[in-house]
Amino acid sequence: MEQYWLIKSEPYKYSWEQLLKDGKTFWDGVRNFQARKHLMSMQKGDKCLFYHSNEGLAIVGIAEVIKEHYPDPTDDTGKWVCVDVKPYKSFKRPVTLQEIKSHPILKNMQFVKQQRLSVSKVTEQEYEIICELGGVK
Repeated sequence: MEQYWLIKSEPYKYSWEQLLKDGKTFWDGVRNFQARKHLMSMQKGDKCLFYHSNEGLAIVGIAEVIKEHYPDPTDDTGKWVCVDVKPYKSFKRPVTLQEIKSHPILKNMQFVKQQRLSVSKVTEQEYEIICELGGVK
């Protein structure tokens, strides 16, 4: 069963445009136990809403998990994991944090309630609403 997630990146560190250019990347650098648990739950084919944090403050596209969790190569302790993702679809228009917070259903997303979490769970209903707002099916 397909699952849905939200992954956050600061555009100056790694942007949606960079993922489109690279074609795929490993999602590394996660150093939070709850976010690690989410990474470890991701399965090949799961969809990840790609959120630009700090600058932009908007969901700009959808990435797809192409490789399930493995040791994060940027971690010397062996405690952390990463997954590989590729671009799936670009949004026709960004879905802003302000829009999400003012939406009656989206305002309850884990992403809104735990804003410091870099990887969060998204329900199928939340995913569908965000895709519709972003202009993709």
